[in-house]
Amino acid sequence: MKFSPRVLLRLKNKNKRLRPDKYKRLKREGLRGSVKGTVERPRLSVYRSNENIYAQIIDDTTANTLVSCSTLDRDIRLDVKNGRTCDASRLMGQKLAKLSLKQNITKIVFDRGPYLYHGRIKALADGARAGGLQF
Repeated sequence: MKFSPRVLLRLKNKNKRLRPDKYKRLKREGLRGSVKGTVERPRLSVYRSNENIYAQIIDDTTANTLVSCSTLDRDIRLDVKNGRTCDASRLMGQKLAKLSLKQNITKIVFDRGPYLYHGRIKALADGARAGGLQF
């Protein structure tokens, strides 16, 4: 049985024979789409929790993390009181851009993951753009 991802998601409510982890994987792949990082344009992956936000610049061809940053870093924690604000995300985006420019990374592909491009995710992207990264 070969179904498209959209058909499989529709079948979820009708047919419980398919495993739940398959739906989770389909949702992740559908949201991410064809966003893959290369040597020339690595992928900026974002994870958002309730308290903090984390970001990594990843080269998918070799599966290496080139640069990582979070609101738990000492430089950012000294500037902001709370890690769940848009200001903290913007500062983190600027710091991530500064770290990546030291490694000669200027062009990236933005991977928002399953999160909407809104709020803290958008603030991180704006901070990275202000720091000098090109999406």
